[in-house]
Amino acid sequence: MVQFLKKHLIGLIGILAGAAGGYLYYYFIGCASGTCPITSNPYISVLYGALMGFLLFDLFKKKEK
Repeated sequence: MVQFLKKHLIGLIGILAGAAGGYLYYYFIGCASGTCPITSNPYISVLYGALMGFLLFDLFKKKEK
């Protein structure tokens, strides 16, 4: 378990940061009319943020040889 966390730490941090960012975006900016597919629902906003956070933080992961 510890070895898994060490190997995927950057990705996990990216998921958590992205999920928090997605929720904060929904809470503070959001979409009042409900017509925006991503920001009108907090669950979808958190999932989208987590995905974007993982993809962004994965760019900084060192490549294995």
